Amino acid sequence: MDDNEIHIGDNALIAPNVQIYTSFHPTSALDHFGEPKEDGSFAFCKTQTAPVHIGDNVVIKASNVVTKDIPENCVACGNPCCVIRENK
Repeated sequence: MDDNEIHIGDNALIAPNVQIYTSFHPTSALDHFGEPKEDGSFAFCKTQTAPVHIGDNVVIKASNVVTKDIPENCVACGNPCCVIRENK
């Protein structure tokens, strides 16, 4: 399903059950399904991808879903995963 790159920086700590996905679905119905066919049906849902970069010295807590870049020197968690603390 994912066909893009995942970059994990140096000294990154990734806890168990973390999932990293490069795919996402467009939010526009036209981008998501395309133009209707002559019989009124739609093509199967279209999926897009973007690379995910996890910076150096990052901690990602357990059982989180990473779908976007995580900058350096931070702690991140959630679904979707986001920064909760920056380490100075």
